[in-house]
Amino acid sequence: MMIASLDAIKVIGQHQDNVVIVSTMSTSREWPLVAKDQQLHIPMGSAMGKASSLALGIALAKPDRRVYLLDGDGSLLMNLGTMVTIAHAAPANLVHFVFENGVYAITGGQPVPGAGRVDFEALALAAGYRTAYTFDNLHEFERVAGWVVNEAGPVMVVLKVKTTDNSAPWPRRSPVQVIRELQQRLAGAS
Repeated sequence: MMIASLDAIKVIGQHQDNVVIVSTMSTSREWPLVAKDQQLHIPMGSAMGKASSLALGIALAKPDRRVYLLDGDGSLLMNLGTMVTIAHAAPANLVHFVFENGVYAITGGQPVPGAGRVDFEALALAAGYRTAYTFDNLHEFERVAGWVVNEAGPVMVVLKVKTTDNSAPWPRRSPVQVIRELQQRLAGAS
């Protein structure tokens, strides 16, 4: 069984109040469809492999604010060492969602290395994440999502998703513009 990516994002969206969202690749296109506050969304659509490092930095700089990382399996594989770095830093406020579809969806659907064999949940636990979960059923994920996103992190949530159709538009603001806006907003909230 697999989950439609947008359906998973809608579930995450039910728990987004005052949360900084760092998204990469396809999730950067889909998150704006459910975002309540675009100013707390940092789309890293063209920075494959780097969203995890940015999300970690934000989580460490603002430990009083939840940070959700919406990562892709291909993106995470391009910077797999970041999992060890995240686990070592142990940000209690970071929830790392991995949308596992087995392909580089926005570049043409090429298979990612190890598609169907890599166990991201096991990798996260081996790296030192506090907890990790895998969901391939939307109703099961929806039933426990509120509890999972409020656990002390770092938390890894692997979502086995169908490939997206890429029909959602790219965010209009550049990552640099978004980061500047977020810095200003977070500085004002301190």
